[in-house]
Amino acid sequence: MKSRIVSSGIAVAISVLTLVPLQAQAQDAICYNCPPEWANWGEMLNQIKTDLDISIPGDNKNSGQAIAQIIAEKASPVADIAYLGVNAGISAAKQDLVEAWKPERFDEIPVGLKHPEGRWWAVHQGTLGLFVNVDALGDTPVPACWADLKKPEYNGLVGYLDPTSAAVGFGSAVAINTALGGSLENFNPAIDYLKALAANGAIVAKQTSYARTVSGEIPILMDYDFNAYRAKYNEDGKFEFVLPCEGSVSFPYVMTLVKGAPHRETAEKVLNYLLSDKGQLFWSSAYLRPALPVEMPAEVAERFLPQSEYDRAVAVDWAEAQAAQAGFSQRYLNEVR
Repeated sequence: MKSRIVSSGIAVAISVLTLVPLQAQAQDAICYNCPPEWANWGEMLNQIKTDLDISIPGDNKNSGQAIAQIIAEKASPVADIAYLGVNAGISAAKQDLVEAWKPERFDEIPVGLKHPEGRWWAVHQGTLGLFVNVDALGDTPVPACWADLKKPEYNGLVGYLDPTSAAVGFGSAVAINTALGGSLENFNPAIDYLKALAANGAIVAKQTSYARTVSGEIPILMDYDFNAYRAKYNEDGKFEFVLPCEGSVSFPYVMTLVKGAPHRETAEKVLNYLLSDKGQLFWSSAYLRPALPVEMPAEVAERFLPQSEYDRAVAVDWAEAQAAQAGFSQRYLNEVR
């Protein structure tokens, strides 16, 4: 059935995205939404080339844009696999855009982090918060809470990804809404908050904005802990991850096998590799929490905020959240944008 869940986001995505497909040419497989600057995908794609001799080009779509292009190409698929926020993965399954196929270690993935038929499964999770370029703030203090961002001193300093299209944008809205007392049936707290941010000069981005934050163009970005830690420990400058005082949520990212994948055999090898011990340990070294119960190296674990901070991040029923996304997106377009 055609899902109404992504309908508003897809309309936005199509309006801003020129649907020019990635051509396989000399590539061995195509992944939609595998951005080199996001979650250290660039290094993962290099590792796949080294270990499997499979070439995959980086791709800077977000989840909504990836689904929009898969729909546009449904009669003649170009993508083999897609990396999606869990809400987008659920929508892709409902729209029959992805295959029912189980990778080799499917049974080891915890319940709740996989579709029962294998139409999507988590490879890692992140926790939503604030990725802060401390140097770019100058004399402005590092914020501690969601509420701080509405203060005049943060005018024009805060960015987030479009919640009607990007998974991290919708995840941020759910995190804010949950932390401020809302529910999946009541998005009033998030809508009111985003209205206040708009009045305070918030920057709304369409694409992954890691580089824009590292450069200082967006001093404070609503983003995941793994991107903030990557900057903190690998980039020049001073960066911090803030888990807001009111609370937040954790968010899984999933892999899918596109229906009618033109390089299916190669794609299956890649998907199995991402769940191998080496693949999962790689995600851990990139400051993501792996989907499988592999032990995070001590030198990586100690770089995270204390567990007492992460205790403020709650679990969300992402199937219910995805069912509420269309309604939220329409309200955002009507009331905030």
